[in-house]
Amino acid sequence: MKHHATDAHTLVAAYALGALDDAERKDFDAHLRACEACRQEAAEFQATTARLAAAVAQPPPAAAKAQVMASIDEVRQLPPRIPTPSATPLLGGILRRRALPLALAASVAAAVLGGVAGWQTQNGQELEQQARQAQQQLDAVSAVLAAPDARTVHGKAANGALTTVVSSEQQNRAVFTAANLPAPGSGKTYQLWLDHDGTMRPAGLIDHDGTVLLTGNPADAGAVGLTLEPAGGSAQPTSDPLLLMALPA
Repeated sequence: MKHHATDAHTLVAAYALGALDDAERKDFDAHLRACEACRQEAAEFQATTARLAAAVAQPPPAAAKAQVMASIDEVRQLPPRIPTPSATPLLGGILRRRALPLALAASVAAAVLGGVAGWQTQNGQELEQQARQAQQQLDAVSAVLAAPDARTVHGKAANGALTTVVSSEQQNRAVFTAANLPAPGSGKTYQLWLDHDGTMRPAGLIDHDGTVLLTGNPADAGAVGLTLEPAGGSAQPTSDPLLLMALPA
């Protein structure tokens, strides 16, 4: 996969997620030494990806280890699968073209699926449903983060929460991540808003550290807001904003 100097900036997300091959990474390392904007954006992508993975991680059930240890002797070890020479170039090309979305999905999927793997024998249907939902979330979030025009902005809410918004005009979507978000309290939830020329439109709910895909159309919005609302959310803000952060340009 060759890239000209003019599009080197578009590799920043793939670089941050380790999705470049050795030659590409070496070239991009040289680019970073001369490009402060890419150094900053690479750091932001790495921080955001780490928050996404941590936000959806789930601890395995207490019985998972015992179940695995009890079943391990019955599992036959398979020999390694070695690709044929004729298949290797095609596979390599596919992986390189898809390196970024795969890396983005893997960074979150490892946390989502790793915690529920032990449920397979007892909760097959529930696990399957959770996997579908997780995949849908991964696909939507990955599409925003992998978009060539993805832009990131960080902020801090009045209650101390650290926030990140990644938006893509191409995808017409935005992703919101919160860390260190205090519990909203009984009967309360945090609500997100899109500010359209002073008109606040609901954009989703979040009640703990995590990541959500903003609902609504961010195309004409100038900022993302965060307020504390009654459980279930409100049609209009009922409290002062804890955060009003301009969307990335």
